[in-house]
Amino acid sequence: MADEDDYQDMDNDDFVDDNEMEDVIEEDPQRPDNEDEDDDNVDENFELFDQGKAVPTSEHVTTPFMTKYERARVLGTRALQIAMGAPVMVELEGETDPLEIARKELKQRRIPIIVRRYLPDGSYEDWPTDQLQLADW
Repeated sequence: MADEDDYQDMDNDDFVDDNEMEDVIEEDPQRPDNEDEDDDNVDENFELFDQGKAVPTSEHVTTPFMTKYERARVLGTRALQIAMGAPVMVELEGETDPLEIARKELKQRRIPIIVRRYLPDGSYEDWPTDQLQLADW
């Protein structure tokens, strides 16, 4: 075990006082004092992309089938909403698990969530869950 003598061997000079550190900190002479860190300046090598445009419903190019990834995200999001007290859109028959309630809502196409699918050109399609077909139910 450590003896008290071990701690007495340490000099108080080993620790630096915070007031002494202020003298060590120097300001960058290349940077003016009035320059804000949250500038809206954009680096020349950085290209900004505009937000994509929405594809009209009549011109959808993706299939009307809900993928397993979309289904997982919709069910998880809706179950969280239900767990946090959102109103349930179906009649309950003794279900208390938010995920089971979300599954029941999805089967009855009553989930008020829109799936956004991004396309390679930057545009996107919005699909309401009631318009998507469930392939593996």
